[in-house]
Amino acid sequence: MDRDGRRRQSASFDRSYQLTEETPVYVISVAAQLSGLHPQTLRQYDRLGLVSPDRTAGRGRRYSARDIELLRQVQQLSQDEGINLAGIKRIIELENQVAALQARVAELSSAVDGAAAAMRQREAQVHASYRRDLVPYQDVQQASALVVWRPKPKRPTD
Repeated sequence: MDRDGRRRQSASFDRSYQLTEETPVYVISVAAQLSGLHPQTLRQYDRLGLVSPDRTAGRGRRYSARDIELLRQVQQLSQDEGINLAGIKRIIELENQVAALQARVAELSSAVDGAAAAMRQREAQVHASYRRDLVPYQDVQQASALVVWRPKPKRPTD
């Protein structure tokens, strides 16, 4: 408690709550209003698996900003493009699959880049370890001089 007798807020209350586009915050009536659809349409889309909002402990639906955007996309595909709900569900599934695959490609690309950098570093270490007193080999067929080697005679031992 502080000097005025009030409770101090714990450190957990000091941390700000991060809202993202994935945070389920909208009840069905607000989601319907934001998407321009009737609440019963949202329930139908949920039953069909087109847009699946999070649920509260009391089983109430909570929609995120991403869910609202998906509802608008379903409406646009249905009304403007004339695609039936089964087709829209397949489109959504394929788009989710493409997004997951793109994320995996980015992950693997990053791993390949890391492995290539490690390989270049190791290669540089190997090159740095070379002895500098070695002379490059020159092919005898390309050389025009003839070199004869004669061993020195052995000295008699005393």
